[in-house]
Formats: sequence, C-alpha cells, structure tokens
Amino acid sequence: MASLKDVERVADDLSKLVDDLRKELQNNASFERLTQIADQISEHADDAAGTFSTVNEALMSRLNELKSGVGSTTARAKARS
Repeated sequence: MASLKDVERVADDLSKLVDDLRKELQNNASFERLTQIADQISEHADDAAGTFSTVNEALMSRLNELKSGVGSTTARAKARS
C-alpha cells in the first residue's frame, strides 16, 4: 500500500518540477518544454491524489471494522449481564 512517505517523495518531485517551470518561463520559454513540464506535474499530482485516496480508504475501512467490532463486543457484554 502507498504511504504518506510516497506522497512526500511526490511532493519533492513536484517542487523540482515547479522550479523547472519557473526557470523555463524566465528563460526562452519553449512551449514544447512547458507542455512537457506541465504534463509531468499533472502526472505527479494524480499520483499524490491516488495515494491519498488509497490511504483514506484503508483508514476508513479499519475504522469501520473497529466500529463494527466495538458494537458487537458491547452487544455481547450486555447479553451476558
């Protein structure tokens, strides 16, 4: 499963790409190069979003399991008394 460390690496890559984009804009702004950088930024942002979604689903699943388990345990405890 993807982790927040993976997102941190993606954020580092995004930071570098944004720096590249700024440099390209300040220099002789090749629209071909700007398009390539923008595409790379988009891909990295999609990776980050996918990772957040995966982590969120895993956490929500675990929370739901715990809620179900707690409810079952409480019901069993009441049945015993």
